[in-house]
Amino acid sequence: MSTEALLHDLRGQLRDGGLHGCLLVRDLHTGEELGIEPDTQLPSASLVKVPLALATLERVRRGELDGATPLDVPPGRITTAGPIGLSRFRHPARIAVDDLLYLSTCLSDSHAADALFGLTPPARVADILHELGLRDITVRHTMNELMDTPVERFDAADVHLAHALAIDAGTSGRGHRVPQLDTTRANIGSARAWAELLQALWTPSKIHPEVAEHVRDLMAHNVLRHRLAPDFSSDATTWSSKTGTLLNLRHEIGVVEHSDGQAFAIAALTESLVPASSQPGAEALMAQVARTLRDHLRQL
Repeated sequence: MSTEALLHDLRGQLRDGGLHGCLLVRDLHTGEELGIEPDTQLPSASLVKVPLALATLERVRRGELDGATPLDVPPGRITTAGPIGLSRFRHPARIAVDDLLYLSTCLSDSHAADALFGLTPPARVADILHELGLRDITVRHTMNELMDTPVERFDAADVHLAHALAIDAGTSGRGHRVPQLDTTRANIGSARAWAELLQALWTPSKIHPEVAEHVRDLMAHNVLRHRLAPDFSSDATTWSSKTGTLLNLRHEIGVVEHSDGQAFAIAALTESLVPASSQPGAEALMAQVARTLRDHLRQL
């Protein structure tokens, strides 16, 4: 199948599966890439925890922070479905910066991430990204601002109403009545922007090698492996990634490294058009489309 025909077919599969998908797959050695709407900006959700980890570790390298410093973290006490880790703690905890990085990046613990944002606020994270040549990821707010969505205002049986609002309340210019989904107010990035970040972490760039290695190690130990991991994990590959989920958004970025030396950056950002919180079919579909793009690019 030609590349043009393949992309047309994959767009149809996404549409039929109730997904709007923005994806990019890039060969990290040759720079060749394939994508579907790779330059569309979408809210980042928890993907922003990767730039947060990068900025925190860069400040540790510079001597501005010490990874061994313990922080007193208040309990999140969140009871709604979804958040994990410190977000659900009922009592205060004292945790070192290095361990907060693990919780934030590998477990996607938003309360741990906000403790790190307390040390390096969003504007400072954005400044460090710019210093490192990464100008297309926008960091504006902490994770706490993502926790106050319509989901928290409905009973469990009515969560579909929050998803219906997320789907229907947007504008043609990507504004939104839900501020966390409004690209003029949210943390945002395109599939291409996230692929650029992965490229900078996996190949020589302005990011210090020790910092890049540490971020790669955190992503390699990501415990949330229900989305793209099933299609990219095997005995002959290593899959390092970070997921992002918010209302009808389902994202994942990662790098698959093959035993033959090939490596591909994968950025898959999706918006579901189906008002339901549990959609395993959507998870499988976005993985299948990303895998098909990688397979086709690998054969070119």
